[in-house]
Amino acid sequence: MVKKHLTKKQLDDLRAQLIKEEKKMESTIVRLKENDPFNDPDHATDNAAVDTDVREQLGHDTVEAQMKEVQKELILVRGALEKMHKGTYGFCDRCKEPIVLARLKYVPQTKYCINCEKILRK
Repeated sequence: MVKKHLTKKQLDDLRAQLIKEEKKMESTIVRLKENDPFNDPDHATDNAAVDTDVREQLGHDTVEAQMKEVQKELILVRGALEKMHKGTYGFCDRCKEPIVLARLKYVPQTKYCINCEKILRK
C-alpha cells in the first residue's frame, strides 16, 4: 500500500505546475534548436571567414550547453509526473520520508527532502 501525505487538490495543483513547466521546457528546446547556428542550411556550404566560424562555433556550444541543462530539468519533471502516476510522488528518494508541501510547491520536480538534499550537496 502506498502512503499518502498530499491531498488530491494539492496533487492536482502540483501536476498542473509540472505540466506547465514541461511544456515550457519543450518549447525552450525547440527555440534553442532553431537558434543554433549549425542548423542554418547555409552553414555547411558557406565559406565564412574564420571569425564567423568561431562565432558560429561559440553560438552552437552555448546552445548545446543550454539545451543540456533544460533537458536535465525536463527529465526531472517527467520523472515527477511518472511518480504521480505510480502514486509515489512527494516522498524523498533517499530517506523515503514525505517532502514538505512548501518545498514541492517551490521545486515540484525535486527528488529529495531538504535534509537529504543538504547531505547530497556536501
